[in-house]
Amino acid sequence: MASKLLLVTVFIFDLIAFGLAVAAEQRRSTAKIHADSEHYYNYCIYDSDIASGYGVGAFLFLLASQVLIMFASKCFCCGKPLSPGGSRACAVILFITCWVFFFIAEICLFAGSIRNAYHTRYRNLFTESLDCPSLRKGVFAAGASFTLFTAIVSEFYYVCYSKARDNFHSYSGDVGVGMGTYK
Repeated sequence: MASKLLLVTVFIFDLIAFGLAVAAEQRRSTAKIHADSEHYYNYCIYDSDIASGYGVGAFLFLLASQVLIMFASKCFCCGKPLSPGGSRACAVILFITCWVFFFIAEICLFAGSIRNAYHTRYRNLFTESLDCPSLRKGVFAAGASFTLFTAIVSEFYYVCYSKARDNFHSYSGDVGVGMGTYK
């Protein structure tokens, strides 16, 4: 049977990661162009940089939940064999899907945090045009959605894995070639 404590812990970690990713999307940095006091050049002023911290927090909580699930299931490849059948087939499909969703979520959160933290300095001497680069809308939202997908799939993966692991019965009969005389 799947560990209920592990499922609740992983659910809480995933929920925190999802919340932080949504908060990061809401608090992305925006910039405004300002001129210096002597009007020789323009520069960008960015507002709060808290979204990068939220993105990194979501990254770490999602990573922690994935590590817990993979440690508990021995990353699917180590440990005792699983019983053949629907639970094992479902666990294999969910294992692959879980990792794909996890990598997409982590890439969105990591890249969004880095790009959100990037700020330009003084630019635009005299007549050059000035743009203040900022993070595109939706990067953290994509990370949040794939965090939610990862949470759902990883929970189902662990339940299917546990069911396949618990249903395995090793063959207790004679499994070797007998070395005695033939009768």
